[in-house]
Amino acid sequence: MAKSTTAGAGMKKESPHLNRFYYPLDQAVEKPFNWKQMLRLLKYVKPYSKRLLPAAIVAMLISTMVRLIVPVIIGTWVIDRAISNQDVSLLTYLIILVSVLYLISYVANRYRIKWVNILGQRIIYDLRKNLFSHVQRLSHNFFDKRSAGSILVRILNDVNSLQELFTNGIINLLMDIVMLTGIIIILFALSPPLALAVLVILPIMFLISTKLRRTIRRSWQDVRIQKSRLNSHLNESMQGIRITQSFSQEKENAEFFNGVNEDNYEKERVAMKRSAYFGPFVEMSNAIGTVILISYGAHLIISGNIEIGIFVSFAFYLGMFWEPISRLGQIYNQLLVAMASSERIFEFLDEQPNVEEKKDAKVFEEMKGHIVFDKVQFSYNEDRIALHEISLEMKPGQTVALVGHTGSGKSTIANLISRFYDPTKGKVLIDGHNLRDMRLDSLRTNISVVLQDTFIFSGTILDNIRFGRPEASDEEVFEAAKVVGADDFIRRLAHGYHTEVEERGSILSAGERQLLSFARALLADPRILILDEATASIDTETEVKIQQALRRLLEGRTAIMIAHRLSTIREADNIIVLEHGRLLEQGSHDELMKKKGEYYGLVRSQFEMLDSL
Repeated sequence: MAKSTTAGAGMKKESPHLNRFYYPLDQAVEKPFNWKQMLRLLKYVKPYSKRLLPAAIVAMLISTMVRLIVPVIIGTWVIDRAISNQDVSLLTYLIILVSVLYLISYVANRYRIKWVNILGQRIIYDLRKNLFSHVQRLSHNFFDKRSAGSILVRILNDVNSLQELFTNGIINLLMDIVMLTGIIIILFALSPPLALAVLVILPIMFLISTKLRRTIRRSWQDVRIQKSRLNSHLNESMQGIRITQSFSQEKENAEFFNGVNEDNYEKERVAMKRSAYFGPFVEMSNAIGTVILISYGAHLIISGNIEIGIFVSFAFYLGMFWEPISRLGQIYNQLLVAMASSERIFEFLDEQPNVEEKKDAKVFEEMKGHIVFDKVQFSYNEDRIALHEISLEMKPGQTVALVGHTGSGKSTIANLISRFYDPTKGKVLIDGHNLRDMRLDSLRTNISVVLQDTFIFSGTILDNIRFGRPEASDEEVFEAAKVVGADDFIRRLAHGYHTEVEERGSILSAGERQLLSFARALLADPRILILDEATASIDTETEVKIQQALRRLLEGRTAIMIAHRLSTIREADNIIVLEHGRLLEQGSHDELMKKKGEYYGLVRSQFEMLDSL
């Protein structure tokens, strides 16, 4: 194992590209172990505090009270009175009483388990729902800095790790506290000297267990982090399997996975090892308490200070005492795991969107699509400015093309229009309204975006086209597909519009997926249509069909086209040329060609490249 781990570690150092799975924000959340964190988690119990929780607590109290009463009945009544006095009648009544009490305990335990499980499942459902809803509202900046795998771990694994705590841990914790408190009170009521002797080990046990808390908590937090990294690697490996196979990197990828997997194994091993200290320690404490009970208890019986029945009751209670103590150790481990997970969950829930919506945000009543950039500056980080005080105007119904080399700021302008980001300086206005003052849903329902890398969801063709407008009728879906030229290939599929497409639409060609994205965007009937390299994956013949369809579909809409192939934007009303985040020139194709500036040079270079082919 050591050899393999070393190899894995060396491999990571020698292959810098493999470090892509270690995201800087996927680190330990350094928060103290305190009850405020747990109380925040327990707020999810509040909606069920009127019926389910009280019912489970009542059932728990009934079963616990029965367990506390029975040893007293056996010791002081069955042994010291019925058996000692040979009172058969009393013995019979006591046997019936104990049987009835155990039956009551059985029924109470059955309903306790049922109600606690329902309670736990509902809390986990609420927590996962809230976490997913919150993550969906976060800005693009959040997803830029985290892998999909690490986000999945928090929504799935971290929430799952809380399930045991809510389904059993909380009620069991209350039950064990009640049990221990009741046992201590009864022991001191039966014989204070013997109770003190038996429980003398408790302070020592408390001090030792306290020292274990910090290391155990950190160990389980390390486990959560490593699982996040493992999931990140698995997620990216599956999504990038074609690239991996294309470059024959299966062996290197497997070696890296082995390294991450070994790290995961090691973190789990250390956490389990440290957690395992508690159980044997409790058993040893139980053994010491038993030895004290036998030796000192026998002395008290011989000296006539206690009766045999009390000694027997003590033996019962001592066995019952260490059982909840041991369980408390397990619950404490659950609590540590839950704390490590809850810290990571609340880190996400505490994350605020970079793009915030004002409480008094306005609604676009009827968007016309008049876009204005007023001295807009934007940077994704402090080191690099993406846009330098850009001022431009896109009139309603215009088709505007953004051209320029990679990194010139074309996609950034599109992102600002959709308000995926806010400008660092200046403002973006639509129909005279500053986007910071408008409701996000009101803005984005009026905008459709078609990207070069089209995302197709699992489901039918019909569902995918209808995604942006779920209430659309089948006929409207068919019409949108016809307009963009997708109807022909869809009807050739085995089940037509009801054909199930696999994840990311792998059964479709790149061009077919792009046509579906056009149909999806156009069905949404937006006032602003953003085409970000939307025709890059479409062959020339299909592109001609789409260009013909776009002439009709873009009427009355403001369209922003981002394209490297300049032949696709010749008919644009306004062409804006960008370079390193600065606006160099703008105008129609003919106007810019006459200027013989940057645009002229871009067109000539593309034609020269085509001629050389």
